[in-house]
Amino acid sequence: MAKKVTIYDVANRANVAISTVSRVLNDSPYVSDKTKKKVKAAIEELEFYPQVNARKLASKEPQMIAMAVPTFTTPFFNEVLKGVKDEITNIDLDLIIFNTGSSDSKENFKKFLDRGTPDALIIFSIEIDDEIDRRLSHLNVPIILIDTKHPNYDYYWWDNYKGGYLAGEHLAAQGFQKIGLIRAHTRANKYVQREQGFRDALNKNNIPLQEEYVASGITRKHAGFSEEAGYEALYIMHNRDSMPDAIFCMNDMQALGALHALSELNLSVPEDVALIGYDNVKIAKYLSLTTLDQKMIEIGKQATKRLAKSIYEDLEDHEQVTVEPELIERKSTYK
Repeated sequence: MAKKVTIYDVANRANVAISTVSRVLNDSPYVSDKTKKKVKAAIEELEFYPQVNARKLASKEPQMIAMAVPTFTTPFFNEVLKGVKDEITNIDLDLIIFNTGSSDSKENFKKFLDRGTPDALIIFSIEIDDEIDRRLSHLNVPIILIDTKHPNYDYYWWDNYKGGYLAGEHLAAQGFQKIGLIRAHTRANKYVQREQGFRDALNKNNIPLQEEYVASGITRKHAGFSEEAGYEALYIMHNRDSMPDAIFCMNDMQALGALHALSELNLSVPEDVALIGYDNVKIAKYLSLTTLDQKMIEIGKQATKRLAKSIYEDLEDHEQVTVEPELIERKSTYK
């Protein structure tokens, strides 16, 4: 007996998502004429005859978006998720979140792909290697990358080099000469670029970044982008008897921990030590913390809008956006 043709076979033959075949079967207006012709041709070639119940099931709305994210317990990722959540309420799409973990995120993401295919996918902070690219290309679903990039996909990517450069330039312009850095444990490319931009700005202003002014916290949770790590790194600097007069923290959470440590040491900000963070999470405003704004909520909204458009339309070109951080000047860096 011949194998029964399914909607999956039609989607593979037409090289489209299953949800697109569903819309063609149900005469949805959200499919381009070009795609309709391609799907109908595949249906005829395969002699696919959907059952009424299957057709009703295929037309079920809303569609499901899956978001793969390393963690949803840090303010940075939470801010982007807020943007995604806010926009999804406007376009009637459901969201499931898969936590890939901050360690072995690529391997965990591959396991996620083994579980099935969503209607659309947002991938956050996961490097797209050749194997993942190959597997994603076979999904035939809309895909958006956030905080990572690849030429084959839509992406929203932050210019970390420029952000680090702006931080270094700002501290130099304020007249600080003994400038330090609280770095994280990860040496992921984007954080290497952030540090390199910072170093280049200091070099341009003839300010050396001395190694005794560079420290990481002991705590490895969230790769060192935590309050605990910032707190520990500040004490490491203090115990070296080499406290700088200004410090660049690689994110706002590190800066929060460093602020607490300085308070314990009876050191004032910015009179004794100036601090600059990164991300501009909500609490930074209330701490008067100078920081780099990455517009996380807005990027979450834009990415979700783009993904919804990709679900309903046959888009030919990729939208690949590099987001430039903006320096937000507050009291923590002014003498």
